[in-house]
Amino acid sequence: MGNSPAKYFIAIVPEGKIQTQATDLKNLMKEKFNLKYALKSPAHITLKMPFLWNENKEDILGQKLEEYFTAHKAFNLILKGFDRFGRRVIFIHVKENTELTALQLSLSKFCKMELKLVEELSDRAYHPHMTIAFKDVKPKLFDEYWEFVKTQKFKEDYSVNNVALLKKVDGRWEVLQRFDFGKV
Repeated sequence: MGNSPAKYFIAIVPEGKIQTQATDLKNLMKEKFNLKYALKSPAHITLKMPFLWNENKEDILGQKLEEYFTAHKAFNLILKGFDRFGRRVIFIHVKENTELTALQLSLSKFCKMELKLVEELSDRAYHPHMTIAFKDVKPKLFDEYWEFVKTQKFKEDYSVNNVALLKKVDGRWEVLQRFDFGKV
């Protein structure tokens, strides 16, 4: 650990079948179209966009988040089909869910008040999704990517019972710690 700030973000990171299926889809996009940027992180649904935090205080960040998430209870999500943000991002669609929206809003307030993090536009205009292609998407080839993705199938129910803190290490995002929800 150094004195310099490191990059972190907070997300729902499914394990098991959903992680495997989403990663397989990212790998398909890499094989077929050489789109690989989305492989720099495990499949996830972002709750708090990347932020800088002093690495020396990483344990404090973990403790505060653990206390926060213990006060929340598990909920179910439905991931079904695909959608896109313009011609820049392709993602697995997360069905609208009041518990997820409430968790993200509450976490956004917690991050601002307790962690002293800046409130981002994405904190206020939350659109949950699981990205499978972005950054290296070429607009002129977007229709081809989109037509291919629409031929794929994705429908899973997922019980969310923990949230992860991810850290950027050597250009890749890794799960640093998982925080289990309490039995509220």
